[in-house]
Amino acid sequence: MIISASYKTDIPAFYGPWFMQRLDVGFCRMVNPYGGQVYRVDLEPRAVDGFVFWTRNLGPFLHRLEEVKQRGFPFVVQYSITGYPRALESAVGKGSRAVQHVKMLAEQFGPRVAVWRYDPILVTSLTPVPFHLDNFQALAAAMKGSVDEVVISFAQMYKKTRRHLDGAAASSGFTWEDPEDDSKRMLVARLVRIARENRMRLTVCSQLKYVVPDAGEARCVDAARLSDTAGWTIRAPVKGNRPDCRCHQSRDIGEYDTCPHGCAFCYAVGNNDMAHRRYQAHDPGGEFLFRPGVV
Repeated sequence: MIISASYKTDIPAFYGPWFMQRLDVGFCRMVNPYGGQVYRVDLEPRAVDGFVFWTRNLGPFLHRLEEVKQRGFPFVVQYSITGYPRALESAVGKGSRAVQHVKMLAEQFGPRVAVWRYDPILVTSLTPVPFHLDNFQALAAAMKGSVDEVVISFAQMYKKTRRHLDGAAASSGFTWEDPEDDSKRMLVARLVRIARENRMRLTVCSQLKYVVPDAGEARCVDAARLSDTAGWTIRAPVKGNRPDCRCHQSRDIGEYDTCPHGCAFCYAVGNNDMAHRRYQAHDPGGEFLFRPGVV
């Protein structure tokens, strides 16, 4: 089984010691966020094909990746680097530092290990379309040769996302919009050209209506990429976790409402205060990423 760690929270940034301790023990437990069932997830090498790490700040976990490799686990890092203003990403490190992390990953583990994520694309008075074109160009040029794929998506305006954005907009004095589909496709087409100029393939995550010519469908949990990093073949069925998702089957070991980054566009946190409380209550030696019942 491929283990996703995690699209529900930022394990590399905040929960690295817990993750490594769970590798020592050989399992973790997680709670189904919809039904409340408790699952035991086997983390022994015989049971794990590889890991997909998702992060906005790999810095605290960088020094642990060599140990993950030495334990026999191949891995891929899905690294979200958007370089947005602090009003949108209040606790995320500088984009330049994240770019250096990507370069270090490529030098140490090869260019197939890191995937750059420019997502979600959020159009605001702070980040209008010209901002995205210039910002994407600068980031792509800085990572040229270190990644071969950039994944994009547009912000999904869930109820909690709108609530976060409205609150941030009111406190920081900006406005936001959800552009029409044609406008989004026009932007994707321009980003495709920039990506190609920097030797990257642009793919779109779980939003097939924005896959324009020369763009591809993203497979964020990708057995083929993991196979390349492992040096042996890893097989898994295609089994996405939402409509339009083309990922291979995996088991995610994160928990919602546990990431304290506080991004204004977050879909994985419904309540930032709760996320901070859960982070503070986290037990690095526990079986769960957070204790069931902590609110």
